[in-house]
Amino acid sequence: MIRRLIFPLLIGVLGCAALLVLGLWQVQRLAWKQGILSQIESRMAADPVPLDTIPDPDPEADRYRPVTVTGRLTGEEAPVLTSDGGAGYRVIAVLETGARRVLVDLGFVPLDAKDSPRTGTVSIAGTLHWPQEADGWTPDPSDDNIWFARDVPRMAEALGTEPVLVVARQVAPDVGTRVLPVNTAAIPNDHLHYAITWFMLALLWAAMSLYLGYRALRAGPKE
Repeated sequence: MIRRLIFPLLIGVLGCAALLVLGLWQVQRLAWKQGILSQIESRMAADPVPLDTIPDPDPEADRYRPVTVTGRLTGEEAPVLTSDGGAGYRVIAVLETGARRVLVDLGFVPLDAKDSPRTGTVSIAGTLHWPQEADGWTPDPSDDNIWFARDVPRMAEALGTEPVLVVARQVAPDVGTRVLPVNTAAIPNDHLHYAITWFMLALLWAAMSLYLGYRALRAGPKE
């Protein structure tokens, strides 16, 4: 009888152990991600500082830092194809502040507003950001100047600016865009869902192993 239970017992213990380890790992990842999100939210809630007081913004140390900047929109843009309640573009524009040229994300415009003029002096309150949207599968910009990801280094090279992007929360005066501020909602945090999935699979595995053991006991010795 004991011999018939060895296999289902072994399979049950090993399988449940592996699934529980995966579930606990996701719980640890959940705590780590919540800490990261808390740090980001705390940084974004800080008082904004003038961009000119940060001569060389760092993509790690200064990511999510609130800033203010005033300058002249030159009309040079890199529109990024996107969808936000409908097809359109995120307008990445060049802002000249005197000695500096930086990129500003002015927000969303519908498809038919891609080539509308956005020039003149503006004051922007926003957040420093280096989005990690581009990868090896991202297409090159089209011949008619349509981009498919906010690739700050490449956009800066194409438009002759510093590799610095200010994502606007407010633009004054209005330039006809709908701002899309940085927030943590865009940062995935599915670890709780994954943890629950692994724990449910462990429970299911245990139930199946018990049933297999029961069947082995009921089978009895072979004639």
